[in-house]
Amino acid sequence: MLDRLLQPPRRAVRIAFALIGTAAIAALLFVAATPTTASAVDVFGALRLPGDPAFIVGHRGDRSEAPENTMPALELAMDELDFVETDVRLSRDGVPVLFHDTSLERVAGDRRSVGDLDLAALRRLDVGGWYSGMYAGERMPTLDEFLAALARRETARALVELKADWHVEDVRRVLDLVERHGLRGRVVLQSFSLETLFAIQQVSPSTPRIMLIRELPAEPVALAERLGIIGFGTTAASVTAVPGALEALHEEGIAVLCYTLNTHETWQEVSELGVDGIITDQPSELDEWLAVTAPGT
Repeated sequence: MLDRLLQPPRRAVRIAFALIGTAAIAALLFVAATPTTASAVDVFGALRLPGDPAFIVGHRGDRSEAPENTMPALELAMDELDFVETDVRLSRDGVPVLFHDTSLERVAGDRRSVGDLDLAALRRLDVGGWYSGMYAGERMPTLDEFLAALARRETARALVELKADWHVEDVRRVLDLVERHGLRGRVVLQSFSLETLFAIQQVSPSTPRIMLIRELPAEPVALAERLGIIGFGTTAASVTAVPGALEALHEEGIAVLCYTLNTHETWQEVSELGVDGIITDQPSELDEWLAVTAPGT
């Protein structure tokens, strides 16, 4: 028995071991070649210290000047700001479109949801008349249309919220559009949904992503590392409620953005804390406020 064990392995066995070795090497090379997650500094620049001015994010575009999530509002924000935020849902036929609410009623006077209608039906809806007569007849943009406009502006970047739960194949549609327009690194995906964040991580771990959360957990760094995110989007109250959370996140290179802040008092509060970004419905007014309170920005 010992002699048999010491004999050279048969040819079939040698081939099997060789194949196993080749597969193992290929797996290692694949892991090594897989891009790592982008960092917050890559996307947002240096993280802020207390008192440093935060960057401005136009919430659903510039809602103070045009109806939310329409091309006029988004283009106004893209022309003036470094960052614009928008929301994406899927039509019944699987097309990513820009819309926030679960129902079309507030904006378009229709009680159905985006997912109840195909793109052709959605494009017939008026999503601007509710805001003012000047925007009557404005149509719901597709994500493709928005990304094309973003790509034409070399310095503009976007936070794109995927509403509700997205599966891997649905996420892939979004990322394919981002790649097609050459916007890798200029589009940050964000979501409240853990399922969606894990789907993004599975499809493209190098895509920068943010977790939206109403209350920061007691150990936010551990959660951020598990999800591979570059930052949290949260409330001002949440940042103050967890002492040391902002500092701990910054030490690990993780950004903190606050939504949706529209008053001088809240802008002052989060600026003193050192949050990195402020998401606001009043981007022009915030820009003017920063020019006075933080000259040189």
